[in-house]
Amino acid sequence: MRIVIAGGHGQIALRLERLLAARGDEVAGIIRKAEQAADLREAGAEPVVLDLESASVDEVAERLRGADAAVFAAGAGPGSGVARKDTVDKAAAVLFADAAVKAGVRRFVIVSSMGADPRHQGDEIFDVYLRAKGEADAYVRGLDALDWTVLRPGQLTDDAGTGLVRLEARTGRGPIPRDDVAAVLAELVDTSATAGLTLELISGSAPVSVAVKSVAGN
Repeated sequence: MRIVIAGGHGQIALRLERLLAARGDEVAGIIRKAEQAADLREAGAEPVVLDLESASVDEVAERLRGADAAVFAAGAGPGSGVARKDTVDKAAAVLFADAAVKAGVRRFVIVSSMGADPRHQGDEIFDVYLRAKGEADAYVRGLDALDWTVLRPGQLTDDAGTGLVRLEARTGRGPIPRDDVAAVLAELVDTSATAGLTLELISGSAPVSVAVKSVAGN
């Protein structure tokens, strides 16, 4: 498979790139800064320098053409202000989804957040973030041309992955190592039977492959 990842230098994306490259997939990661390219090459991914905050749909679609799947794993990050929640967490996700449609890439996985909701109330930065992520999810779920899956991890940690997760429509809150989020994404990209599902993810007792097969109905 050829898989293109938006937010290619993110902590989850770099882990995902290593997993995909190790299993023989062709991986490209979209990054904003040329100086991030070496980290992607080290992970086994092809760096694509493109700023999703200023790129056009056509420019992004050109990078997606020929891909078997697209993963949106970009985020403004915890240190960013309100404006970038809108330009990255929402607008860049919408742009990437539109570009996937234009490029004919049906399989689309978006990394969201537990609690994401376009109707979320509040004016704090985290409230704005949850609203932006919820609006992005709602937009993607409205695109019939995509076989989308929305993944909403719980509290992200840098603990070593255990390979044991809980993946359901509703899990309740809980932590999840970034290693395990990447492992679930690698399985989801490959499992088109999860299309049309919005899934929450926390640490649990099911091996990743079993958890994904279970929600896929296998």
